[in-house]
Amino acid sequence: MSMGTLAVLINSTQQNWLPERWKARFDAVCGGRRVVLLPDAGLDPAEVHYAAVWKPVPGDLGSFPNLRAIFNLGAGVDALMADRSLPDVPLVRVAVPDLTNRMTEYVVLHVLMHHRQELYLRDSQRAKRWEPQYQWPASAVTVGVMGLGTLGADAADVLRRLGFRVAGWSRSPRTIEGVECFHGTAGMDAFLRKTDILVSLLPLTPDTHGILNREVFAKLNRNSPLGAPVLINAGRGGLQNEADILACLDDGTLGAVSLDVFVQEPQPADSRFWTHPKVVLTPHNAADTDADAISAYVAEQIAKFEAGGALENVVDRARGY
Repeated sequence: MSMGTLAVLINSTQQNWLPERWKARFDAVCGGRRVVLLPDAGLDPAEVHYAAVWKPVPGDLGSFPNLRAIFNLGAGVDALMADRSLPDVPLVRVAVPDLTNRMTEYVVLHVLMHHRQELYLRDSQRAKRWEPQYQWPASAVTVGVMGLGTLGADAADVLRRLGFRVAGWSRSPRTIEGVECFHGTAGMDAFLRKTDILVSLLPLTPDTHGILNREVFAKLNRNSPLGAPVLINAGRGGLQNEADILACLDDGTLGAVSLDVFVQEPQPADSRFWTHPKVVLTPHNAADTDADAISAYVAEQIAKFEAGGALENVVDRARGY
């Protein structure tokens, strides 16, 4: 039996996401399987059994009558879930250790940056001002992690080992050693009241859209050694109400934010997020994962699946992640 063709559909102009580079990687690891980069006029849609995608044009995946699985090359599947014409085949999220490690690096970097007063210290450097302020210990700060999947659980564990108090919130109950876990609507307020630094790693679903808003920020701990609560969002731009974030920074409801994701990416030149003194902006690069690790993962999954094995990390379409 001939191996089914793998179609690669990537909608990006970013250096790390150039479609040609992905095709070359898949060619190298797919063991002779035909790999095609779409659009390809010479392709018979019926021969495509697998698709590796990143933000494909809605409707494109519906043109393959014999599709058996879709592999999303990033962690978030919200763009795909919004495509009403998405074929009803297993949708696989990429979960490789490299992606998890990079996200944990980002979260720990930004938690430490706010904890160790880096915004104040860099401002002092520019002003040539040698005035260190009192530094509280990590044990005086509670980091609240929203989203306790693979990424959130790993970040929570590393933060705990650094000495922070760590709380976690997820939709359904979770247990993580040394982390105080809350869940559901009922657990949200108690989680927020404890939290000094709020880290958002939630998936974007209809339930979580706009969840990072003034109502939530106002419930965060007001008695933190940091002076005011801090938000770090490395999840999805659609989770945040950006007008609320700016207004809360301006009136002191929030003390500072680190944002890796935005509703509009890239941010327009006139966006206040570029220049606001209490904003650390990064260009959606928190977990720009290693494409070699991902392509090898996809090739391995396809080989297992063709040998009769089960696919890993299949998205539950009812939940949206």
